[in-house]
Amino acid sequence: MKLISVIGAGTMGNGIAHAFAQSGYKVNLIDLSSDALDRAIQSITKNLDRQLAKEKISDLDKANTLSNITISTD
Repeated sequence: MKLISVIGAGTMGNGIAHAFAQSGYKVNLIDLSSDALDRAIQSITKNLDRQLAKEKISDLDKANTLSNITISTD
C-alpha cells in the first residue's frame, strides 16, 4: 500500500491524511468543496507548525509531509 485516498476533508479526513502523509505515504485528499480542501491544508500546516515549534519535526519533515498530499475535487 503506497497510495492512500481519503474522501472528505473535514476534521477527521484531514487528520487521517496528515497522519499517513507524515508517515511517508502519498495521499489523495478528496472533497467536493475546494474551500474544504483549502481549510484542510491550512489545518494540516498549522498542526505541522505546532510540531515544528515543539521541535518534534524538522522543516524537511514538514515539507515532505505537505508534498505527500494531493488535493482533488473529483
